Amino acid sequence: MKKNVVRLAIVDPNDTSRSKLKNLLLGIDMVWLEAECSRYEFFTDVVLQASPDIALISLDANPEAGLALISQISSELPNCHILVISSSQEGSLILQAMRNGAREFLSCPLNLEDFLAALDRIQHTSSTARGGDGQVRSNQVITICGVGGGVGCTSLAINLACSLAQHEHNSVAIMDLDLALGDADVWLDIIPDYTIRDVAENISRLDYSLLKRSLTRHECGAFLLPRPVQLDDAHLITAEELRRVIALLKATFTHLVIDTSKAYGPLDYTAMEAADDILLVTQLDLPCLRNVVRLIQHFDMQESLAEKVKIIVNRIGLEDAQISMTKALETIGREVFAKLPNDYATMVQSRNNGEPLLMQSAKAKITKAVDQLAAALTHRPAEPEEAVAKKTRKSFLSMLRGS
Repeated sequence: MKKNVVRLAIVDPNDTSRSKLKNLLLGIDMVWLEAECSRYEFFTDVVLQASPDIALISLDANPEAGLALISQISSELPNCHILVISSSQEGSLILQAMRNGAREFLSCPLNLEDFLAALDRIQHTSSTARGGDGQVRSNQVITICGVGGGVGCTSLAINLACSLAQHEHNSVAIMDLDLALGDADVWLDIIPDYTIRDVAENISRLDYSLLKRSLTRHECGAFLLPRPVQLDDAHLITAEELRRVIALLKATFTHLVIDTSKAYGPLDYTAMEAADDILLVTQLDLPCLRNVVRLIQHFDMQESLAEKVKIIVNRIGLEDAQISMTKALETIGREVFAKLPNDYATMVQSRNNGEPLLMQSAKAKITKAVDQLAAALTHRPAEPEEAVAKKTRKSFLSMLRGS
């Protein structure tokens, strides 16, 4: 079992609705279904034995028995949060459930977005009660921004996500937010069936299975949500729709990597606001460094963004660069989080072949540098070169056996 997930037990005497509920919950990466029960009278014993974080109780089969069960669990296991679902939204039923100890009351059939919002509220309260040292895994959103075109944002987004996806406890999604000219699908040699526009259009009825079908999985393990096919669709996605899409992806995957456009428009700012880390990618040339200073000054005026920004200097060693790192640091006025070496030939080959670096050039310096960046962002030690190569070989062998 993965560490730091929400452990949940459910009770619903109705086999059909319980099965639908299970299918929804089993698809959410941050939820571990610890136990299920079909009888109200047995559920207290199940909860006492399993000690889940959340007890989910469906009231529809017998509201009276369900209300009594809420009271009993609340009394006997006060550290277990009770989440109630019912097709009835009668005020007196909701009030009695909350009085008996329920933390959340949601409508049935359970909507994925409503459930994730309730889960987030429960997690936040639990973390606050523990002084911020919660046990629930905090999923990570990494938003990648450039100081100009062609500085290497998409290549970094793709290869960073693929590096993160190599670790067994990670599930990773990539969102291409350059809605007009994004080419993340080219870097992964993917022809997607669905795009971010399809997900945004169906956000009100989105469930886990539809969400996963809307993303395309690459061999490395990362999932891609690409830009719209038609240019006309680029302006149809609103900031609110994007915010909800990000929330669902964040709840479903351990890591979400977002490649923004260079327009710094409303959608890009939405992605930055949702981020845990903003990687600002630059090169050592005058136009790029000028834009770094401009952007940092702008971000410093916005508290919600300033502390998230990490500067990434790409293509270190590029022959055309006439500005030293020392001079660049003086100009920028802050430390650089990571430096990525210039390896134009390897990157071009990677893009043209549609293969991430770890699959094509596992031993290259740029591949190691991206893996070290992934390790620094997730606070884990970087894997030895031999381990990365072994995993890559294993991945190829698995692919060949499956073909």
